[in-house]
Amino acid sequence: MLFTEPTFLFLFLPVLLALYFITGSREHAAYGNWLLLVASVVFYATGGGSFTWLMLGSIAFNYWMAILVSRDRRWLPFAIAVNLTVLGVFKYANFFADNVNALLRMAGGQPIAVPRVLLPIGISFFTFHAISYVVDVHRRDATAQKSPVHAALYLLLFPQLIAGPIIRYRDIADQLARRLVTVDDFGYGVRRFIVGLAKKVLVANVVAGPADRIFSMPVAELSTGHAWLGLTCYTLQIYFDFSGYSDMAIGLGRMFGFRFPENFRWPYIADSVQEFWRRWHISLSTWFRDYLYIPLGGNRVSPARRYCNLVTVFFLCGLWHGASWNFVIWGLWHGTFLVIERVIGRSPNHQFTKSPIAVVGRHAYTMLVVMIGWVFFRADTLPGAMAFLRAMAGLSATAPTIYTLRWYLTPELWLILTAGVIGSTPWVVALARRLARAEPPPFDWRVSLVSTTALAALLVASIVSIAARTYNPFIYFRF
Repeated sequence: MLFTEPTFLFLFLPVLLALYFITGSREHAAYGNWLLLVASVVFYATGGGSFTWLMLGSIAFNYWMAILVSRDRRWLPFAIAVNLTVLGVFKYANFFADNVNALLRMAGGQPIAVPRVLLPIGISFFTFHAISYVVDVHRRDATAQKSPVHAALYLLLFPQLIAGPIIRYRDIADQLARRLVTVDDFGYGVRRFIVGLAKKVLVANVVAGPADRIFSMPVAELSTGHAWLGLTCYTLQIYFDFSGYSDMAIGLGRMFGFRFPENFRWPYIADSVQEFWRRWHISLSTWFRDYLYIPLGGNRVSPARRYCNLVTVFFLCGLWHGASWNFVIWGLWHGTFLVIERVIGRSPNHQFTKSPIAVVGRHAYTMLVVMIGWVFFRADTLPGAMAFLRAMAGLSATAPTIYTLRWYLTPELWLILTAGVIGSTPWVVALARRLARAEPPPFDWRVSLVSTTALAALLVASIVSIAARTYNPFIYFRF
């Protein structure tokens, strides 16, 4: 079930909210936890099907593992190994089999027949949740949960179940035991959900069409203009798709009394790849930092070892996103530039300047690195990615096509591209906050009225768009 489906918006969510508040769950977490747990199972089962049993089995396993680890830390390697084995079988078995078979064919051997394994929805996210839980118990950063309901709800809570953000158990342990939903909390949750919904259906879905069509164009017809337009659309699509989902997840969590961490902080205004990763998918980058990079030595080791660790972490980060060499290259691409920036930053002759030209230059460099990386992230194959990059650089001859740039650049797309560029910066939010602070208290109602009207307009426009469009993918569901 998607947050943008009419079934969720007009049936699942209203019924769940009504039951949650009618039963007094806003003040008594015990009732609310049972209700949310059942609702989360239903939510996952509508899309996960028979894999729901895999999810429930993972929950039961990690519930007992956390208790065992709290008593004897030697159980930790076993718990991590089982979680990674399950992830490896379902997500990477076919990838490794295909690569082994390619090597066997090169050597003249017979390929191994391996059945195609379906990918359970959200397996990467709930696996990382489970690993962080047992590791935190091992580190004594969290107490093993004795209540199976609380433990299950942490791993299964539907707002963050499918695509994050990745939440630490210690951050919501107290909220599982007791929470109170205030009017302000609920209002904030509704506002955040509407903004996320608008990001997804009014921006991401609109630019997704041109992006998909251009990335699937025959190489012979792919001009430089087509390539840059398709990449620009995809750059906006992936940000508004995933940050929109995160906004909706955070908003839904707040409606039920949970405070989830921020997952995006305007990543496209970054002026270095390091800063980009402090702003993009924050919960994932901090997960890799805390559970892989720091255990490997972090910044305490020699520079050479530190750079090797960075590349290793981003190699695994790329592999986490998908079982494909394109994702591996994407991770290594980012890891390489992180190393380069650290090497340059350590040079005694390196000086950062705040001049406008330098600021623009650093930002342009960062966006170029990020966008080239998105080519590998989006392209279906490595040859396809290389052909797309050649087209971007103007190095490929193109045949005439009826799908010219003018065909793609409709007034609607121009409008959404403009809105997307502006919306990917904090300008609008900063202006709204400044106006709110500038108004004297007697006129606060005007600011509130404008805000409420804008949110209502976004909600209506989003619902109309959902009704009118059939194309409604969520990029991160496949991870």
